[in-house]
Amino acid sequence: MNKYLANAGVCSRREADEFIQAGVVTVNGEVVNELGTKILRSDVITFKGQPVTLEKKVYVLLNKPKDYVTTSDDPQQRKTVMDLVKGICPERIYPVGRLDRNTTGVLLLTNDGDLASKLTHPKFLKKKVYHVYLDKPATPQTLQQISDGIELEDGEIKADAIEYADSLDQSQVGIEIHSGKNRIVRRIFESLGYRVIKLDRVQFAGLTKKNLRRGDWRFLTEQEVDMLRMGAFE
Repeated sequence: MNKYLANAGVCSRREADEFIQAGVVTVNGEVVNELGTKILRSDVITFKGQPVTLEKKVYVLLNKPKDYVTTSDDPQQRKTVMDLVKGICPERIYPVGRLDRNTTGVLLLTNDGDLASKLTHPKFLKKKVYHVYLDKPATPQTLQQISDGIELEDGEIKADAIEYADSLDQSQVGIEIHSGKNRIVRRIFESLGYRVIKLDRVQFAGLTKKNLRRGDWRFLTEQEVDMLRMGAFE
């Protein structure tokens, strides 16, 4: 059942389990709150009183600009990434993972709950590459420290790879990391006395923002979707 709800673009599989336990899902008119319930194609499923149907899978790559929040709607009325993809497809898509309001770069939006879970679940964490702009030059020792691993309040973290992004400007650093922890790149540098002025995600799970201007979007190619499904990009 959770897979069906995720495939229908209602929510992720993990969220579906919570909704099922909360009793807001019915099968053929009966509330079903048992996890792992098997359903048939002929069953009539409703979610919060609305019928659920399987819809076409949509995958959108956005080059997120600054000052947009990565949520479907924002109680504080700030601009959300959904404003940038409004009306591009009849299906209800939502962001995979999140980028801070001031972080720019690669963001995937989809209605494929299964794939979204896979891309964000700690067990399957995908490679992310960031271009970091600091308030002062980073020393080679700083880069070595981050490569070896540093201790933050929620445990040790180390970069998979780190190097200067510009050979003439040591305040620009490229960092490759698998962690899904909140604000992790900013926290790494802040813990070592730097301030991140600008943060741009240049790669996520093998997807890059090549030829995509800030604020623009495009649909993924079939080949890219297959690569993501196969987990080809670690």
